[in-house]
Amino acid sequence: MAKKQAEKPEATAAAEEKKPAEAAATGDKEANKGEGKPKAPRKEKAPAAVKASPAAPATPATPGEAPTAAAAPSDEPKKKKGRQPGTPPPLGKKLKNKLKDIKTKLAKSGVMTVKQAVAFLKEHKRVKFDESVEVHMCLGIDTKQADQMVRGSVALPHGIGKSVRLLVFSQGDNAAKATEAGADFVGGDDLAKKIQGGWLDFDVALATPDMMGVVGRLGKVLGPRGLMPTPKAGTVITGDVAATVKEFKAGKVEYRADAGGNVHAPVGKMSFSEEKLAGNIGAFLDQIRAAKPASAKGNYIKSITISATMSPGIAVTA
Repeated sequence: MAKKQAEKPEATAAAEEKKPAEAAATGDKEANKGEGKPKAPRKEKAPAAVKASPAAPATPATPGEAPTAAAAPSDEPKKKKGRQPGTPPPLGKKLKNKLKDIKTKLAKSGVMTVKQAVAFLKEHKRVKFDESVEVHMCLGIDTKQADQMVRGSVALPHGIGKSVRLLVFSQGDNAAKATEAGADFVGGDDLAKKIQGGWLDFDVALATPDMMGVVGRLGKVLGPRGLMPTPKAGTVITGDVAATVKEFKAGKVEYRADAGGNVHAPVGKMSFSEEKLAGNIGAFLDQIRAAKPASAKGNYIKSITISATMSPGIAVTA
């Protein structure tokens, strides 16, 4: 027993001496292998991007670094089925052919006289309701110049076929005259307070010069809606109150050139006779010709077009 115990420490000591020698040998082999081809440093993997929620704010940047924006949500909003807003409904085959036929006839006939245009509108009426007839004119004016602005009003001889709700700012005898002439609403401070409260159930507003101090406070309400009484439009009564009220009730039309130098105005209904429509259109054209600014140069009336609510435009001779 004593001999075996003595042999064990000698064997373990020999094994321990052998291990360092083997380790040194293997280290020399690995060093020799790596001398010819040096190993490239390992690439560190980039951390995976964290998906941000739709409401996640951008992460704050450390000093010297640009701020990183939050990731956009992965789910895109789905488009709604059906017709998109602003897209007109598709036309039927019958309607397409009818409109095509009307445009072909207009292209063949070319520019018409006023009477011919009115007759063409009545001949090709295709809807059941009573359409409005309008005149559109392109004028050779520079609207940026104050002295070339075309604006005013004209009393059409046969009206426009529409009941006009008329409001008159007046007091004393003028208020009584306006009421007798057929004005729908007549008053002063009481009407001004009502309008400031949001009431706008009228189509035309007139005012006598002594009431312009009251009307001036309503500029922000009436101005954007085109209801503010002004001398240029003829809605500030300088003459006979009763006569002015009757003209507007009968169908006095206001006109004003837009930024492109175009003038638009209603001149009646399709239910009017051809003579009445032609008379209203002629009165409106004469008024525009008379309103030519002195500083306007070149061709004053570039084009005239007559159209109904649901019809294509018809070019008319100037």
